[in-house]
Amino acid sequence: MNGSCLCGNIRFEVTGPLTKISACHCQQCRRQSGHVWSSGQVAVADLTIEGDVTWFASSDTAKRGFCGTCGSFLFWKAHHEDAISVAMGAFDGSTGKHLEKHIFVADKGDYYDITDDVPQS
Repeated sequence: MNGSCLCGNIRFEVTGPLTKISACHCQQCRRQSGHVWSSGQVAVADLTIEGDVTWFASSDTAKRGFCGTCGSFLFWKAHHEDAISVAMGAFDGSTGKHLEKHIFVADKGDYYDITDDVPQS
């Protein structure tokens, strides 16, 4: 599966399993994306990135990767994991994946409701 940022300066390819498809409702994801951020997780070894990702240390435990030109928020990486989360909306074409869970639901914005039957935590 391939994808890119909005301007195309960053392109990526996922060659291994993409799992843990989630919608994150935490305040950091909402602030950076403008709403809910949906991602899938892949092993770092199964992700190839072309272009210069700008990394932002959003906490002591994780960083967020985005395009310094167009601002697209593409990646989230916990420092202690050998996996990386990739923005589901940045993939080219259909992914064949489905949302598996909503996370940080207690932090969600008050301006929307979660109305599907996907598990929440």
